[in-house]
Amino acid sequence: MKCLPASKLPQANGVAIHDWHAEILAIRAFNRFILEECKRLALQGDGASQSEFIYRRITTQHENQGQQGTAEVWQGQPFAWREDVSLHMYCSEAPCGDASMELIMAAQDDASPWEVPSPTPGDLPAQAQAPTPASADDPPLPGRAYFSQLGIVRRKPSRGDAPPSLSKSCSDKLALKQVTSLLSSLTSALVSPANAYLSSVIFPASQYSAVACSRCFSSSSADGGRMAPLLDTSVSAKLEAAGYVFREFRVETTKMEFAFSRRAILPPNNSSSKDMTDMADVKDTKPKKLIASNLATSWTLNGPRDGEGLVGGVLQGRKQFDLRGASLVSRRKMWTLAREVCSMMALNDDGEIKRVLGSTNLVYDEIKDGSSLLEGRRRAKEETKRVALKGWVRNTRGGSFKLE
Repeated sequence: MKCLPASKLPQANGVAIHDWHAEILAIRAFNRFILEECKRLALQGDGASQSEFIYRRITTQHENQGQQGTAEVWQGQPFAWREDVSLHMYCSEAPCGDASMELIMAAQDDASPWEVPSPTPGDLPAQAQAPTPASADDPPLPGRAYFSQLGIVRRKPSRGDAPPSLSKSCSDKLALKQVTSLLSSLTSALVSPANAYLSSVIFPASQYSAVACSRCFSSSSADGGRMAPLLDTSVSAKLEAAGYVFREFRVETTKMEFAFSRRAILPPNNSSSKDMTDMADVKDTKPKKLIASNLATSWTLNGPRDGEGLVGGVLQGRKQFDLRGASLVSRRKMWTLAREVCSMMALNDDGEIKRVLGSTNLVYDEIKDGSSLLEGRRRAKEETKRVALKGWVRNTRGGSFKLE
């Protein structure tokens, strides 16, 4: 599993990453890249107004306008992603969650829903232990279980025998990014989200289910798209008032396979669940079985040349919750970098950015959940969860740390 169990979140302390599935780690690395670019421009002073990727906004650009000129909340970020640089994501496997359910069902000898034991008290936060009206007897946020329930919010890990978590599936997190942009909370306090949306997500053709992707990501009512409620006039108005919009990405396919994907490594017709009786020239007729690595890697253009290796959400070779094990994309290191950026700049925001990001008194959750800088983002997220991503339960208990 590549996410922290809910029971371990209080120990994370901003050091261990909560979720390091490939898609989420890539987004975290992208945010690190942006903040490093902001720092580079800040070091160069006002004379350096832009890079290949971001630019400094002038005062008239970041008065409370939002993306449609109708924002009711603060939108005074000093930087913005360049409008002429589009963003695309390639996924070598279908993302876990709703976008891959048809593929998972097709791969099973028996597509019956998996039995998932109910979590014991204390495994999950209190708000996740209360039964929902829709399915009072079901455990919250199923992983790969309940194949008959499609279009729902799912959790990681997907294995039924793994410790329960409240990390939402990559499918759900990508769906939400169509509203919040690719920017994380801290990054969106410094960079406008207006141009930082994915234009497309690309899957290998073998990992694409048109039905699943339409249902998971699209706003097409005819295709059962669960994001359709976001097109409602009143909902759109609420998002715009918060400084955000719903910007649907395209889902595209390619014949190109990642060199080390399951399909590239296994011989044709190999199956991990069926005997290869037709391969008479092979002495051992047992099929090859791939075991997922516990190692994850992160790399950015402006980061360390060799990137980082991660195990258990921290740097490879470090103890899981040791401060020295914090990755560059951890909450703690990202907050430190954001603080460095705002300390280098003269900001026309009455000092609010520096007061919040530079605070030694606020804990992480107070910035994310209580700061006026992020009010618009919070409102946009809550509205999206209310109408489209119903059943989303927040991952809590991991943000009570401060920077020294």
